[in-house]
Amino acid sequence: MKKLILVIVFFYSVDAVGQNRNSVWCFGDSAGIDFSSGTAQPIISGMVGRGSCVSISNQLGQLQYYAFTRAGIGGPSAQVFDASHQIMQNGDSIIGQGWYQEMIIFPDPILDSTYYLFSIGVTNSSLPGLFYSKIEFSGAYPLGRIIQKNIQLQNFKMVDCLNAVKHGNGRDWWIIFRRIDGPTSPNNDFYTYLITPNGIQNFSVQTIGVLNRTNLAHINFSPFGDKLVFSNLVDLVEIYNFNRCTGQLDNPIVINNDPGNTPYNYTWSSEFSPDASKLYVSTNQDTSYLFQNDLNAPNISASRDTLWSTNYPPNTCGVLKLAPDNKIYLSSVYYAPTVPYFPYADSMYNSYNMNLSVINQPDSLGVACDFQPYSFYLGGKRTYLGLPNNPNYDMPALAGSPCDTLVGISEPNPSIITPQLNIFYHPKWETVFINADKLTCTKGTMEIFDGQGKLVHQEDIQIVNGYYTRNFNMTGMAEGMYFVDLISSRQRLSGKLLKY
Repeated sequence: MKKLILVIVFFYSVDAVGQNRNSVWCFGDSAGIDFSSGTAQPIISGMVGRGSCVSISNQLGQLQYYAFTRAGIGGPSAQVFDASHQIMQNGDSIIGQGWYQEMIIFPDPILDSTYYLFSIGVTNSSLPGLFYSKIEFSGAYPLGRIIQKNIQLQNFKMVDCLNAVKHGNGRDWWIIFRRIDGPTSPNNDFYTYLITPNGIQNFSVQTIGVLNRTNLAHINFSPFGDKLVFSNLVDLVEIYNFNRCTGQLDNPIVINNDPGNTPYNYTWSSEFSPDASKLYVSTNQDTSYLFQNDLNAPNISASRDTLWSTNYPPNTCGVLKLAPDNKIYLSSVYYAPTVPYFPYADSMYNSYNMNLSVINQPDSLGVACDFQPYSFYLGGKRTYLGLPNNPNYDMPALAGSPCDTLVGISEPNPSIITPQLNIFYHPKWETVFINADKLTCTKGTMEIFDGQGKLVHQEDIQIVNGYYTRNFNMTGMAEGMYFVDLISSRQRLSGKLLKY
């Protein structure tokens, strides 16, 4: 009797030319890079930020929009800029403070004209938690506009390490993040949401790996999405397998452990090579290092090779980022001993902040990787520590996996999805953010009542493509409970807020 052997083969494809969504980077002090021609070219952007930034291009490789956080502003500092390098309509005051991995953007799974922007409030934020906004492009708004803003999903304090990866079906998205309980209460919890055509769902918590006790860390996925690296400021570096079908982590491998006490190297960033055979790690202490680990070595930790070091002053290493040209770029910041590094003074132009360093052959071992410090000129613009936190927008479906097809996926019928009203009050600004979606009319009324049921505000509203958003200032209104009603000919949504 013959036996039937079933062999399941997983195919991966990483095509640098096809990664059009990641073709344009915007970062630093008016800096940017355009990869759409196949050769990196410096461009001018409209942003000035030291850390968190994200950008996305259309399917032709043309810049569509970008976002960044600003340090030292206070409150929600992030801004969204359109392709003309101007603030997008309603694109100011997005959650974010000027950390380094606070934001992520990607297209809606089925609506080409709609995008998600997720952001987090890190430890000492006045607005901790996970938030999202929605961006829409249309004939009336070809440069885009924010249609929903700062909708809170979680309210606990976050680690600075937000990221996202494509589901195995090649359409949906996983986002992953971590909470911080402080150095005396470390945790090893990873949190995920799944974003599908029916919205944000499948919230999950997984406890795995080494305890994390810092609020500055980095999460990155391999180009295939099947590996995740977590690194933090106290030098913990660990790799996990990631299941794109289930969103679950397994098989943690510690590359470098948290020593538990000083001195630390201040591990800043980590990045996989294009074929995921090498892991690069940058540090940010008085002496900064660039390390390479061979992930195919019998002992990955022992394979660590020091490729480069640099001293503060005058500069330290920042973020590593794999680019569409299959090179890895490294940012660095220039420090003047007596002058704050952000923002740079007008006189602070030099080889450290006007160039990125480049790993030209990152799949190669040791010096063969061809690391060239300060070798990519930014066209007269300057870099800080951050580079775009862009996911692999064009990651294909996981061919041969149990979830590589959209056929048979059980999803709710969109016709029975109920409208949603989200209300969030910002006490410092005395402003309430009101967002609603899945509305079926084009006009309606917003009414606000106080705790005694007295009508204190009423206005007509416009509903566009099922969405309504409003930032309502409550300065001068008494503290206490308020009720918000959105009323149309077909629907009535109600919610409440506490002004304090």
